[in-house]
Amino acid sequence: MASKEITRILATDCGSTTTKAILIEKRDGEFRLIRRGEAPTTVEAPAEDVTKGVLNAVGEIEDLEGIELLNDAKDGVNVSADGDKGVDIYMSTSSAGGGLQMTVAGVVKSMTGESAQRAALGAGAIVMDVVASNDGRLPHEKVADIRRLRPDMILLSGGIDGGTIDHVIELAEVVRAADPKPRFGVGYKLPVIYAGNKDATDAVAGELSDSMELKVVDNLRPVLERENLGPARDEIHELFMEHVMAQAPGYARLMSWAGHFVEGEWKQLPIMPTPGAVGKLIESVAKNEEIEVMGVDIGGATTDVFSVFTSEGAPVFNRTVSANLGMSYSVSNVLASAGLDNVMRWVPFMMDEADLRNRIRNKMIRPTTIPQLLEELIIEQAIAREALRLALIQHRELATGLKGVAQERTIGDAFEQTQSGGTLVDMMGLNLLIGSGGVLSHAPRRCQAAHMLIDAFLPEGITMLAVDSIFMMPQLGVLSEVHPKAATEVFDKDCLIKLGTCVAPTGPAKKAKVLATLKMTRSDGSLEEHPIEIDRIELIPLGVGEKVQAEIVPAKHIDAGAGLGEMWAGELEGGVVGLILDGRGRRPFELPEDEATRVAKLQEWSKALDTYPERFLSMGGEE
Repeated sequence: MASKEITRILATDCGSTTTKAILIEKRDGEFRLIRRGEAPTTVEAPAEDVTKGVLNAVGEIEDLEGIELLNDAKDGVNVSADGDKGVDIYMSTSSAGGGLQMTVAGVVKSMTGESAQRAALGAGAIVMDVVASNDGRLPHEKVADIRRLRPDMILLSGGIDGGTIDHVIELAEVVRAADPKPRFGVGYKLPVIYAGNKDATDAVAGELSDSMELKVVDNLRPVLERENLGPARDEIHELFMEHVMAQAPGYARLMSWAGHFVEGEWKQLPIMPTPGAVGKLIESVAKNEEIEVMGVDIGGATTDVFSVFTSEGAPVFNRTVSANLGMSYSVSNVLASAGLDNVMRWVPFMMDEADLRNRIRNKMIRPTTIPQLLEELIIEQAIAREALRLALIQHRELATGLKGVAQERTIGDAFEQTQSGGTLVDMMGLNLLIGSGGVLSHAPRRCQAAHMLIDAFLPEGITMLAVDSIFMMPQLGVLSEVHPKAATEVFDKDCLIKLGTCVAPTGPAKKAKVLATLKMTRSDGSLEEHPIEIDRIELIPLGVGEKVQAEIVPAKHIDAGAGLGEMWAGELEGGVVGLILDGRGRRPFELPEDEATRVAKLQEWSKALDTYPERFLSMGGEE
């Protein structure tokens, strides 16, 4: 039996507070987003059934489109093998109930502990704790912490294949002694994945197999210089479905809905953790476009950073979760981590410190409120800059390479061999920076999102800036595994809003007033020349899909993307904001210390990008 042509796809994302549904259809030969619906997530009391929120979100699409997506009883999604009713594919992601929460363990915190953390984060988990033999805690303290945190799953690693097994067994003894109870379900064994020294497998199994659901996969660090994260990540996904999701309220039913028919036979699709699905999409974009990509999702409680950078000729994916950096529930943590001065430095008018503290306290006790006044919006976006900046710092620290096999070892290397190498994050090599989350995706002006991304991440050289229009990257991430063509078309045409290219020459400016000169030829043949002046921002009109041929000639000690003093030549693309020339140098980038000078500079940059109404700023932030 031939497979039916895929023309209608339904995908949902069950978030911690809201369940989002999107309907994708093939029209005029290409896949497009047709409709979006949403409803409150119902995984907690009083409903305690995640499917009710899904049915409500899908029901909204039914009402708006006038089509039938649910079955006749309205108690499930109708995935049809043929016919016009229902959908051809249904899939879902989830972070409801707190998402996937894990504890990871490794012998050496800076080696196998870090590798385990990267594996768990890459699979979409929130890492609650990293337990290591050398983490400074006594065994009973480790036991108490694991028992208190009650993770959904534990990833145990340690040692290279053929190395000593004593420390790995000690970690297994700690896990057995803790015997943590799962958050959902009663009477089932907590999943533990062992991805350590293969010689210790039998001993670890002897410690854990009776009281826990032990799964053994290939070693995360089979040799010192190589990571093998794939098997552990795949097993995390499997166990997330089989154990964690199966025990959560209503997920067994939801899992039974997700799938499609292939040649008349039902094929079930996995429910992925929301961040894991976003990571899949980021990886897919980097692979398909052969570019280096970074994405950030700033939420109410956490900020996730995803990146794909090339290391030793191969793309390397990394994800970090800054669990204490968010715009509502964690807003006070942003203030505590960044410091009041760092937040206030982004406010483009004079403001009393006590006033700022009170505004942040109000947000903390009323986390679901949104700014009602322009002044409040500016303050919130100042806080967002610091949350994003700190999340990038944490990402740099974890997104590190390992010492290569081909590198010559010295006596110094022998003492450093357990340490990770330098960060893989290379802002000069970054091609695409994608922002997501309410403060970025729903900024009243797109130029505000661009301004926040530039200030927080300080991209260097040539970087395309974009935002996720309505946060559909999780659904598209799952879809990329099943129907790559549909995922790519919807991502390009409906999900990704290109803000424009940021051109940021980088390096010590010395005494030069002009960092670089941009020479560009528009599609109509007209020539333009724009100096990129130090400490200035200029916005050049260049629309969505509009491209220009350009040459950027930097000053002697400046890198515009081709090396110090080397001319960059290529194509620059516009967006809804335009072409942004950032002459603030990154040397490093610092705001003026004098308050009046700082405010004047912020207002100048805001005027250049049309970030906020000029009249409002000229009145000193008073409406």
